[in-house]
Amino acid sequence: MSTIHDTIVVTTGKNDRRTDLEIQKPYTVFKYHKLMKGILRADKYLSYYSVLRKTVKWPNEFAKWCTLQCIFVYKTLNKKNNV
Repeated sequence: MSTIHDTIVVTTGKNDRRTDLEIQKPYTVFKYHKLMKGILRADKYLSYYSVLRKTVKWPNEFAKWCTLQCIFVYKTLNKKNNV
């Protein structure tokens, strides 16, 4: 737990499915879940996308971009030759 917060128990606003009683959690846990929701969700989505796929994909895209830029510059500089 944490020594920053008091040992207050708060209700989460949700009911237990079995007993239909309000769920109570320590304030520290409640605050942690509230603040970390977005970070945990981002980590979850990143885990689905392999880092290996990311590292394999970007060199190909960069090579395509460089090739297109070279073609554009070549055609721009050699307009008189009708290439």
